[in-house]
Amino acid sequence: MAILITGTAGFIGFHTAKRLLEEGEIVRGVDNFNEYYDINLKETRNKILEGFANFKVYRIDLADYSELAKVFEEKKIERVIHLGAQGGVRYSLSNPGLYERSNITGTLHIFELSRRHRVKNIIYASSSSVYGGNTKIPFSEDDPVDKPISFYAMTKRANELLAYTYHHLYGMKMTGLRFFTVYGEWGRPDMAMWKFTKNILEGKEIDVYNFGNMKRDFTYVADIVEGILLALRKEFDHEIINLGNNNPVALNYFIELIEKATGKQANKNMMEMQPGDISVTCADISKAKRLMGWEPKTSIEEGIKRFVEWFQQEN
Repeated sequence: MAILITGTAGFIGFHTAKRLLEEGEIVRGVDNFNEYYDINLKETRNKILEGFANFKVYRIDLADYSELAKVFEEKKIERVIHLGAQGGVRYSLSNPGLYERSNITGTLHIFELSRRHRVKNIIYASSSSVYGGNTKIPFSEDDPVDKPISFYAMTKRANELLAYTYHHLYGMKMTGLRFFTVYGEWGRPDMAMWKFTKNILEGKEIDVYNFGNMKRDFTYVADIVEGILLALRKEFDHEIINLGNNNPVALNYFIELIEKATGKQANKNMMEMQPGDISVTCADISKAKRLMGWEPKTSIEEGIKRFVEWFQQEN
């Protein structure tokens, strides 16, 4: 029986699929290979996965119910890791319909087909964005999350509510993982790590929002994958769990580390806070430790060093 992973041509989906394939699991991937960012990067990730005999990818949109149904019918799907989504907080402000289609309708289809095919365990990606303008630090799973400040955040909260409803009505095992600013090799070009590294190496200006007075709980992708696999194997009835580094890093220090790793100085364009942004993110990870024995192992210093080394080799 197979594990279905959505978003396998994406950043976290690629790393998760690769890890499971290396462990000998049968993986079926779903991705629509959209053009939100460079499709060549997605194709390169996918080519690596297709090097494993136990992998097959379906190039379909999660919002296409009839095509998605064929994936479930072709091979018995035992477990689902739903990571496919339209990412990006700022992009959601100008394209809300795209987020509704990909993140809400697509998730509904995954959950409904999982119900119909008696999938025994579903792990799905949520986000630190659901905490909105929360000023209580660190962010706890018990904090209220009813005031999203971006369309992206709203869709992720909707996913959590949808998961609870399926659990309540049908007894489906549902675990939502709230990711906190994931970074690392094979990352997304629209995220700060990639944009800053690329522009610094090329001597171009970088946009620094809120004049650098922001903090993010940067979490290395290998640590996130470890949390996903632990959740998959624990098979909780219904949980929402933070996966973060529990160590917010100031944006200016983050840039300093990239400067150190590249050996080049950044040319900064200081800008005001953007709509939908959050000043600080910080994960309370006590629940992840208690329920799964999970905690991050990679420091921001080591993680940025690894990313820059990879970036210079691949670009």
